[in-house]
Amino acid sequence: MKLIKVLIPFMILVSFVLANDKIEYVDTGVDPDAWITIPAGDFFYGQHNHIKTTVEYEIMATHVTNKQYAAFLNAALEQKAVYVKNDTVWGFHPGDPFDHYLHEFEIPAGDYPLVPINVPGLRLNYSNGEFTAKKGYANHPMVEVSWFGANAYAQFYGYRLPLEIEWEKAARGTGTRPFPWGDHIEKNRANFISSHNLFEKMFGDVVKTTPVGFYNGESHNGYQTLDNRSPYGLYDMAGNVKQWVGDDHKYVHYRYMRGGNYNSYELYLRVWVRDSAGPEHTSMMLGFRCARNPVVEVEAAPADSVVTE
Repeated sequence: MKLIKVLIPFMILVSFVLANDKIEYVDTGVDPDAWITIPAGDFFYGQHNHIKTTVEYEIMATHVTNKQYAAFLNAALEQKAVYVKNDTVWGFHPGDPFDHYLHEFEIPAGDYPLVPINVPGLRLNYSNGEFTAKKGYANHPMVEVSWFGANAYAQFYGYRLPLEIEWEKAARGTGTRPFPWGDHIEKNRANFISSHNLFEKMFGDVVKTTPVGFYNGESHNGYQTLDNRSPYGLYDMAGNVKQWVGDDHKYVHYRYMRGGNYNSYELYLRVWVRDSAGPEHTSMMLGFRCARNPVVEVEAAPADSVVTE
């Protein structure tokens, strides 16, 4: 019996490693560096369609990818903004307001875990002081990242994590649709438990994430997808991996996440569904995307229009 208990986790780990080693890169044609402008105005929020209002903001069209996060870690390591210790990437967090509520833990200023390195679900390699995306996973969503790790990425580039209200508007638009794309869900529309996507067909149940923008209406290696973009053009706002949001709600120390993941049933992919965990939590089913204030481009005045004294 003891031998069986030892062998089963070992076999799972071996299967995971073998699957990761042979995975192929699939180019979806979607740009992970694209940003979407969400206009100011009212929209319907939550299951009961409360009217909320937002100002204009921008949000990433896709999850942050493994390639993008590896680039951040390498740049942050070079600038000594993060460091590796005990098989974990650590970084500084300035702390959160503490209101002394019953179920609230204090999060003071200090160093916090961003990413655990030696976990099977991580799609990054770390060798000779450098991070790289694992073979075939460059454009898959970054996972196994804590809220601190997601926030650190955003802050490093002058971005932020989207608030729940911003995330939901970007996912839903101004209508009352329960899913980002409409009223119904089909198995080829998103990466969820019933989708049986290309990667499960190619590599078995071990490989669960799909590349960002995979469900774009195109055929990938013979697997026909349906377009899952939200009304504003965001991909994977339901399914693939959950997404951290930036709210620091009173009464609790938890952070919230939206969007459902590849193990979610259809019910949990509706735009108003939320989950929560402590900010140090990581999972192979959890990633993030960033938001920012609108970028205003100012055209330079023609040379002959410049007034000089």
